[in-house]
Amino acid sequence: MSYDKRTVRSWVLYDFANSIYPAVITTAVYPLFYVGVVVNDEGGRGEFWWGLAVSLSALLVAFSSPLLGAIADRSGVRKKFFGFYVAVCLIGVALMTTLQPGMVIAGFLFFVIANVGFESAVVFYNAYLPDIAPPEQLGEVSGKGFGWGYLGSALGLLLVLPFGMQEQYHLIWPTVVAFFILFSIPAFRVLPADGPGQMRVGQAAIHGIRKVKALAAEVWRIPNMRRFLFAYFFFIDGVLTIIAMAGVIAKETFGFTTDGVIILFLIVQFSAMAGALAMAKPTDRLGPKMVLTGVLIMWVAAGIAAYFIQSQMEFYVLAIVAGIGLGTVQSASRAFMASLVPDGREAQMFGFYALCGRSSSVLGPFLFGLAVLWAGGNQRPGFLVLTAFFLIGLILLQRVVDPKAPPKTA
Repeated sequence: MSYDKRTVRSWVLYDFANSIYPAVITTAVYPLFYVGVVVNDEGGRGEFWWGLAVSLSALLVAFSSPLLGAIADRSGVRKKFFGFYVAVCLIGVALMTTLQPGMVIAGFLFFVIANVGFESAVVFYNAYLPDIAPPEQLGEVSGKGFGWGYLGSALGLLLVLPFGMQEQYHLIWPTVVAFFILFSIPAFRVLPADGPGQMRVGQAAIHGIRKVKALAAEVWRIPNMRRFLFAYFFFIDGVLTIIAMAGVIAKETFGFTTDGVIILFLIVQFSAMAGALAMAKPTDRLGPKMVLTGVLIMWVAAGIAAYFIQSQMEFYVLAIVAGIGLGTVQSASRAFMASLVPDGREAQMFGFYALCGRSSSVLGPFLFGLAVLWAGGNQRPGFLVLTAFFLIGLILLQRVVDPKAPPKTA
């Protein structure tokens, strides 16, 4: 079975479009702006507020996603929900143009709005994967999405680099909005339209609220998916916390300037792109479990190394290694999940995928920020917190049966 190339290209292009958001807003620029300009306080207060913002937005997404996914599946409004949450994200980013030093609460709230919109939209975007790609090509298509997505991140960072070097932050946020809108248009035009649902949205919402326990029980009754989601809960927490905190770490611990952080993450985006594209077909051939196991072992080693390194050059090397793993772990995880999803429950099951990912990411940034606050602004104890998440996820992953693993030979 092959896939429709035009539909897949449009789906991949959305990954290209939306990737400017995590690159600029979650990782490389907004955290530095919020911590260093808006909060502008020594002793870890900025990192604590930032970690709290990431955690709160993750919590909101985690507990709304399964319900919204179930509503989308039952009422046939996946694409409408997809578009709505993209709009919410862009409104949050646009509001950032009004921020001034000292507007700590406003900066906190604008990010929460934008991040809830972004992460919720990803739930519905991911749910298209099993619809547009055959089982034997899930890894390849997922890898293309992340691979080209990281190219979008890199180009987005290049676009905002001149503004970052001049600290013209008010021009960065509209650039993100314009890039996101422009390249997401094909996805909304070409991806499959909403079909007839089993019930109206209001009825589906009431049904979903009444059946939340039943929805959780449905996932719980699939042992292999349950085991995978437990493992994913831990290792993706480490990944998402690194994404949220890497810019602040680069600046505070290793002395990077704002433009230096942007250049660093340009390098990371290209290494992540290389990792996602290089491991796309091996994910199908070897199975996502084997690929994820190798990457998590690498990240455990990188987390330990991060605690000891001192120079910017060493951090560059570590960032490239982590970038290769970053593209691979996200792509292989999405392909693994897609291989476990029952037909007709794509949005619902990817809602639980988001529940595990985002509820875990409440814990990571909060514990990282707490560790930094406890250590009086020293971020290195936080590195070991992240390493523990990777190690636990790696151990739990070994209990999952990979349906795409090659058969064992005698």
